Amino acid sequence: MVLIENWLPPSRENWETLCWIWQLFPLFAAVQWITDWYPQGKTSNDSRFNIPGKLAWATMEAPGFTTLLYIMFTLPKHLGIEELPWGNWTMAGCFTIHYLYRALLAPLVLNPSMSPIHPFVWAAATCFQLCNAISIGGWLAGYGPTTVYDWAGRLYWMEVGLVIWGWGLLANIYHDDDLREIRRAADRRQRAEAEKTGQAPETVDKIYMLPKNGLFAYILYAHYFCEWIEWAGFWMVGGLNCHPARSFLVNEIATMLPRALQGWRWYVAKFGRDKVGNRKAVIPGLL
Repeated sequence: MVLIENWLPPSRENWETLCWIWQLFPLFAAVQWITDWYPQGKTSNDSRFNIPGKLAWATMEAPGFTTLLYIMFTLPKHLGIEELPWGNWTMAGCFTIHYLYRALLAPLVLNPSMSPIHPFVWAAATCFQLCNAISIGGWLAGYGPTTVYDWAGRLYWMEVGLVIWGWGLLANIYHDDDLREIRRAADRRQRAEAEKTGQAPETVDKIYMLPKNGLFAYILYAHYFCEWIEWAGFWMVGGLNCHPARSFLVNEIATMLPRALQGWRWYVAKFGRDKVGNRKAVIPGLL
C-alpha cells in the first residue's frame, strides 16, 4: 500500500535526491556550535509547549524503524523483486533491534522518568528519523544489493561488523542503565523518606549526578560514544559503498558531538571542574 506517492515507498529519483541532501545534514547541525539552547534532557526548560519526556521520545524515535520496515515490505513489490537477500534483512534487523530498545523499551519501560522535550526538538528528531529511515530503507529494499551475489566475498567483514555492532549496542545499553540507576536510587530514597514523613515523594525528572561506572570514568557521554561504535559496525556490515549507513554515522556524530560538549560544560557548571576532573566529553583522552 502506497502511503505517500513516490515517497512512501520512495521512487528511485526521490530516494537519490534525499540521500544527496541527507549528506549535507552536518551543515544544518553546525548551528549547535553557536548556541547552548537545547530544550531536552538536562538542559530542558520550563515551557507550556513542552511534551512529556517519555511520550515525546517514543513518538519521535519510533518513526525510524517503523518507516524502514514499511519500505522493506512494500518497495520490493513495486520494483518486481521477489525476495531480498539475507544481508539486507540482517541490516534491517540490526536497525530494528536498536530502535525497539531505544524508542520503546527504554523510555516506556526502563526509564524511571524523563525530562520534558520541547516541540522543536521533537519535530527535528522526527524529521531526522524519517530521512534516515527512507535513506537506509531504500538502499536495503531495492536500490542497493538485490541478490546474494551482491554480498559475495564480504562474509568476513560482515561478521566483524556485526560483532562491533553487537558490542556497541550492549555497551550503549549498559551505560544507559548506569544513568537510569541514578534516578532509580534517588526515587527509592525519596519514597522511603515519604513513607516516614507521610508526604508524597518528589519527582526525579531533573535529578542528575556524575556517572562513574564503565567508560563514564573517562568520558561523560559514554552512551554516545558506544552508539557511534555500534553504527560504525553497522556501516561495516553494509560495506564502504553503503552511503546511507555512512551518512547515518556521520550525521549522528554531527548532531551528538556538539550536544556532548555542551553537556560537558553543563556538568562543569553544576558540579565544578574539580569533580569533573580529567574526564572528557565523549572521546576518551581526546574530546
